[in-house]
Amino acid sequence: MNSVVSGITSLGEKVRTQIELIGLACTFMFKVLVSLFSTWPPIKEIIKQISFIGARSLPVLVVSSFFTGMVVALQFYDTLVRFGSVDLLGSAVALSLIRELGLIMTALMVIARVSSATCAEVGIMRNEQQFDALECMAIDPFRYVMLPRVVASVLSVPILTAVFDMVGIAGGYTVGVLIHGESAGAYVQGIFDTVNFEDVLMGQVKSLVFSLLIIWIPLVFGFYLHLDPKNAGARGVSVATTRAVVLCAILMLIADYIVSSLML
Repeated sequence: MNSVVSGITSLGEKVRTQIELIGLACTFMFKVLVSLFSTWPPIKEIIKQISFIGARSLPVLVVSSFFTGMVVALQFYDTLVRFGSVDLLGSAVALSLIRELGLIMTALMVIARVSSATCAEVGIMRNEQQFDALECMAIDPFRYVMLPRVVASVLSVPILTAVFDMVGIAGGYTVGVLIHGESAGAYVQGIFDTVNFEDVLMGQVKSLVFSLLIIWIPLVFGFYLHLDPKNAGARGVSVATTRAVVLCAILMLIADYIVSSLML
């Protein structure tokens, strides 16, 4: 009987902790939005974060997108040859990248590179009481630390997604046209005939949702690191970063399904 009671108590504590975390996350984003509309945002810091999130992510993104497009084209080519529909290779590669694969791969790249670094950085700032020092100097940490990262992510991730899609389509062109000798005109014309505005719009809407999730979650985990005394110091930063990255990936996939079901 005691084990049952302790199990129910433990479950209740976990549920309460998760509800508190959701409330903290919503409060956090509300404060960020208030700081956005209250005063002029710090442009220099936003540009710095755009460079970190966007420009410095381009090399690894270009390489991964090119080979992703090549692999997708190779798989589609092998399938389409069996049905005698190789002319559809361009449209198949473009649609798969623009509507789904390009978004997921871009988000995962940004999560691996940016979300982990952001959570660790903010968590270390919390451990070193830098946020307390800012508040003592009447400096709003949401305006000077959180807001630039949120704005930079929302601006950078959709552009990175578009770059991934274009380079991936070029990778598919390399496999289909340059390697297997298919018609370049059929590849390009298939893209123009199949891809429409709704496909591009869906991709950009998803990328906006992903851009918010992949920066919001690590900021929350890092900023509220001190609320869990069990995870203090370096271990706390490591645990928070791991949890933030895993939760970002899971929520991104859930959001992907929700947005797809609403827009299809």
